[in-house]
Amino acid sequence: MARNKFDVDEQLESPFNFQNLKKCMVYVSRYKTKMILALALSALGSIIGLTGPMIVQQATDVAIPNKDMQLLFQLGALLTGTILVNVGFTAIRSLIMAKVSQNIIHDIRKDLFDHLQVLPFSYYDNRPHGKILVRVISYVNSVSDVMSNGILNFIVEIINIIFIIVFMFQVSVPLASITVAGLPVVIAFILFIKPKQRRAWQQVSNKNSNLNAFAQESIEGARVTEAFTRQKVNYGIMDRLSEASKKSWLKAAYISNTVWYTTETVSQIVFSLVYIAGAYWLNPMATFGVLLAMGTYASRFWQPIVNLANIYNQFVNAIAYLERIFETMNEPAVIEDAPDAYELPAIKGEVEFKNVSFGYEPGQRILKNVSFKAKPGESIAIVGPTGAGKTTIVNLISRFYNIEEGQVLIDGNDIMKVTLHSLRSQMGIMLQDSFIFSGTIADNLRYGKLDATQEEMVHAAKMLHSHEFIMEMNRQYETEVKERGGGLSQGQKQLIAFTRTLLSDPKILVLDEATSSIDTATEKLVQDGINVLLKGRTSFIIAHRLSTIKSCDRIMYIDDGRIMESGTHDELMAKKGYYYDLYMAQYDETLREAGA
Repeated sequence: MARNKFDVDEQLESPFNFQNLKKCMVYVSRYKTKMILALALSALGSIIGLTGPMIVQQATDVAIPNKDMQLLFQLGALLTGTILVNVGFTAIRSLIMAKVSQNIIHDIRKDLFDHLQVLPFSYYDNRPHGKILVRVISYVNSVSDVMSNGILNFIVEIINIIFIIVFMFQVSVPLASITVAGLPVVIAFILFIKPKQRRAWQQVSNKNSNLNAFAQESIEGARVTEAFTRQKVNYGIMDRLSEASKKSWLKAAYISNTVWYTTETVSQIVFSLVYIAGAYWLNPMATFGVLLAMGTYASRFWQPIVNLANIYNQFVNAIAYLERIFETMNEPAVIEDAPDAYELPAIKGEVEFKNVSFGYEPGQRILKNVSFKAKPGESIAIVGPTGAGKTTIVNLISRFYNIEEGQVLIDGNDIMKVTLHSLRSQMGIMLQDSFIFSGTIADNLRYGKLDATQEEMVHAAKMLHSHEFIMEMNRQYETEVKERGGGLSQGQKQLIAFTRTLLSDPKILVLDEATSSIDTATEKLVQDGINVLLKGRTSFIIAHRLSTIKSCDRIMYIDDGRIMESGTHDELMAKKGYYYDLYMAQYDETLREAGA
């Protein structure tokens, strides 16, 4: 199934695994001391509150008939005291659990986000980013209360039921038996409706995820939408996705509410039977005080049952979100350190491919038995048609994907056997997407080297000729830039990204279409800076404009996953092969554009 679409429902990789509940309890157990305190306060408050009906019974059957005003006032004061104590304990418990709930949100979201940082590129390639984002924000918010207050309330309500039963049987065994008789009916119905609820709330999760993915995609592509006047089409898509989300929620809510309706109906029937039995069936007839106390207890007995039904509904709803959260957490970090990985020592920059084959999808090879060696300090340009495998080569040097066959060696070290941090910290990588983060220009330049000094930053910017336009901005290096570099031209964004890469002073430099968005005049200035900075660094350069790589030590022409030609610019031009044809085609196109 195609997963990378906003209008395709995600399918869970496996049915619900109760191991996920154990993982939930790991987060809950971190705050068990506070939760036990909150539970103790709730239990004590509930027990004290349950004495209320018995106090009322004494007042009705003893104090009032005997006109004992002193006893009546004492009972009234006692009843008021139980209410105040119960309210006080409940308030303290609420404060404790509010903090616990927020701590659980923080812990789950932190672990989820930390795991997302180590997932491979392939994970993000296969999913709309909106469907990932909704798990980190909305889904975590949805489950936290159930994992804290939900668990606590479940235990408290069970305790309430036990003590209410004890108090009821103290007052009247026959009426207490009638009160609990409806409980098996409710339990049977809950077990019957549970599978339908889970499926319904999974659908809600699917539809909300689709809606979130389309909304994020639409916001990021707003300029393209307006450029192609596609607003009406997008209105229709959004309306369709919103309608699907609404229908799925209404269906799930309808199914969930049947639990509450069933419980409420059974409780009212039982409540009525208690009064009928007490008034007409018992011999002798129950006193007014007993009826009043049992009616109160019957109501209080079924209130926890109704609460448990609601907690159950919330739990089933949360299960749908927990499955998505833990599915992400269970996603293997394919690109990770081997158990015996070692730190890559300071490198000179020798890079060797030994019979490397690789494909992003099973059975579809992008690289086919590729072998070459780059000497320390050598600059290698990689050219060829689209889809030939150029970017794949530099992705494997950086180990963004695991190598299927063969080896990639740096200074003789197999990169599969060294730690990722020690590998990538010695590399400077600039990909095709010049991603600029929100913050200042200085923040973006220091992104790969947090301890870079102002002098180092300015020096790198001057060499790349980004210093000039930065100094023209309102706050220069402290100028705030918007998300994804909003407010900057495409060329400015690419110059900042290029300076950021070079500021880290890498031994191996990877430039993937690094000058694709820079105008010709600026490119000439940047090329001077590149030529200086390439000295002493092993460099791999993918460039659309072949004029920018003429001075490279070696040019490799890649096609169909193989190295078809390799040599200097002059050698390959003299050979009049693949590179010659590509260069001349681009040269002719440049002449035609100049003539136009």
